[in-house]
Amino acid sequence: MNVFDKAESLMTMNDQTWKRHASPWSVWTRFFTVTPLISLAVWSRVWLGWYSLVPIGLALFWTWYNPRAFPIPKSTNNWGAKATFGERVFLERRKVDIPRHHLRAANVLTLMSLIGSLIWIYGLVSLNFWATVAGIIGAVLPKAWFCDRMVWLYEDIKHTDPVYLSWLK
Repeated sequence: MNVFDKAESLMTMNDQTWKRHASPWSVWTRFFTVTPLISLAVWSRVWLGWYSLVPIGLALFWTWYNPRAFPIPKSTNNWGAKATFGERVFLERRKVDIPRHHLRAANVLTLMSLIGSLIWIYGLVSLNFWATVAGIIGAVLPKAWFCDRMVWLYEDIKHTDPVYLSWLK
């Protein structure tokens, strides 16, 4: 099982959840709240001790709940929705022939984000503010680039399957 499969299984996304996640509210609140909330929750152990497990649990719940929190958007002709569509296509890559340049880019960007995440985790564990900030930047920027590549993937592949094209409204 690779990192993409593991992440997908943890999120338990179904068709309805993916439709809701295509909402710009879901995409952008996820982008700008998840990492800072988890960071703040983990750092709260300094002030709250073991009670920090409550904000940590709430931050992790928000990470899981966010794609389900907003209604299905009326329009999906936007960057965030197309990024989620591309990610759906990418996660089906064993069934769908994806151009190699998209696969290669996704793997490189995921590796870069993973390295940033390791720095972020180090910063959280050691309570090193600058390592935490550097890790957030190192994890989020490649993820943003990954999302942009998923838009590109979706645009390249949407006409190959009527289901993919039906997501665009």
